[in-house]
Amino acid sequence: MRVKKNPEIRSGELLDCAQRLFFTHGYDNTTINDIIREAGVSKGAFYHYFPSKEALLEAFAARLARKSLEEIRPLLDDPTLDAVGRLNTLFAGSRRLKVELAPQLRTVFDVIFRPENIVLFHRIDQAVTRIVVPLLADVLQEGTEEGLFDAPDPEAFAEMLLLFRLSLGSVMHEALLKSREGNIEQAAKMLDDRLRLYGIAIDRVLKLPEGTIEVAETGFVRALLDDSQ
Repeated sequence: MRVKKNPEIRSGELLDCAQRLFFTHGYDNTTINDIIREAGVSKGAFYHYFPSKEALLEAFAARLARKSLEEIRPLLDDPTLDAVGRLNTLFAGSRRLKVELAPQLRTVFDVIFRPENIVLFHRIDQAVTRIVVPLLADVLQEGTEEGLFDAPDPEAFAEMLLLFRLSLGSVMHEALLKSREGNIEQAAKMLDDRLRLYGIAIDRVLKLPEGTIEVAETGFVRALLDDSQ
């Protein structure tokens, strides 16, 4: 007898199956039938929750964005942080780009930064942007009012600063490819340089001292690219 599950649990299971398949085969190479087989549900049950593969992708991206926000929300609410501290928390993801997290992030990055997964990458980016822009705009307004940095139109500046992330996609993909070919040093330098410039770009736009915003923990890039560690 089929067990009737809570709709939220069932939709979550479908998203879990979709994530496994997207990360194994890529978004474009995963069909609705693949997800149905993986989840062990009927086609009618799938379409009850998601009218299309694109709707599933939208929900998947939104879930990833919400999870990221849940991870950093306690730090954003830390009363000991000033606006610069909260800004660093948002951009550095509370140092989620840590050495110990590198192995699991390697798998995720290898999938979402592939050129053939450009739709997946941009949908995730859009979902993250919708959630993060209001938070970032509040931090920028607070910091501007306190004279810590200069963002005369906080919402517009928030959107522009988040656009800098898009430049990481092709570099991340190329660095991962080079590392698999054994060119670890070249790959690490390439990615380290781009992450450093990413932080500098934010500093300069907001008129902060160079080095204020750090996007990744020291040693993260090496741990991400060298799977022998």
